[in-house]
Amino acid sequence: MTATGTFGLSTEARNLQWLLGNLVEEVPGVRSVAVVSSDGLMLLSSDPEPPRDATPAGEPGAPRGPRGSSADLATIVSGIGSLTVGAARLMEGGGVKQTMVAMDEGSVFVMSISDGSLLGVHATPDCDMSVVAYHMALFVGRAGHVLTPEVRSELRKSLEGPR
Repeated sequence: MTATGTFGLSTEARNLQWLLGNLVEEVPGVRSVAVVSSDGLMLLSSDPEPPRDATPAGEPGAPRGPRGSSADLATIVSGIGSLTVGAARLMEGGGVKQTMVAMDEGSVFVMSISDGSLLGVHATPDCDMSVVAYHMALFVGRAGHVLTPEVRSELRKSLEGPR
């Protein structure tokens, strides 16, 4: 999990980390998960932190794409969320609840959380989309009321690491 351990985190922040970890571990086909704030900053990610001596991005052997880069998944989720909200406004469609992008080699799901944050999931091409969407909805239902401004700030700071 990317949020730097649980030392010093509130019970709410630790519970969100646990819920995110369960989503990845218990739902078949889920590769990685990210929670992104309404302003596009990553709050939580299922990707493990890269080791301190990790190969720099772009170098041979470096992680590629959402499987190896939680920042990439967060960027994708934020962009998809912004695009779909704009489309919904133009079409007078109301709020966006869920977006799904199916690709040859996987799928990306984005679901709104009540505070404007987004839950994003990168899944395998053979995942059961309804099962993934169901578990995402469970996460959103459990996490929505916990993601207060204080918890969001705490999660952001935990990702920045020690200064």
